Amino acid sequence: PQVEEFVEAIRFPYYQNGEVVNVKSRDLNKNFRLETNAERVFYGMDDVTGDTVLIVEGEIDKLSLEEAGFKNCLSVPDGAPAPNAKDYTSKFSFLEGCEGLLARIKTFILAVDNDEPGRRLEEELARRLGKHRCKRVQWPDGCKDANDILLRYGKETLAALIQQARDYPIE
Repeated sequence: PQVEEFVEAIRFPYYQNGEVVNVKSRDLNKNFRLETNAERVFYGMDDVTGDTVLIVEGEIDKLSLEEAGFKNCLSVPDGAPAPNAKDYTSKFSFLEGCEGLLARIKTFILAVDNDEPGRRLEEELARRLGKHRCKRVQWPDGCKDANDILLRYGKETLAALIQQARDYPIE
């Protein structure tokens, strides 16, 4: 990954219509790398059926939600924008390659990380997808994301928190 040398890593294949369009590598130190010049799309696109989908910040969170019974889940390819990023428009260019999928979704449940970058990601996704179509998950204090909940409290608690998602606030 980012270290530019051979390291052991887990690889996440990104599928679109049954074809691998990208692969992300992640090492034990959370260094990430997507394939060069590959298509940027959501992780999990081929898993989505129906008109409700969860969106998370990372592949591990998507897999955690699958463990809790939610297969209709997507992960953004690059995580959240850095808190100090001034222009992060290109960070969301992956949405353009997913327009067909996004158009048929009625409800988006945003279950991103409970930190400053995650809140920025949530706000930007809600703005781009339509706040009226979004719900948000609130993680308990001391828990950052879906994987945290799964590891600490189990899949039943994770499922319950997803079921308690509330409408995204609209001013």
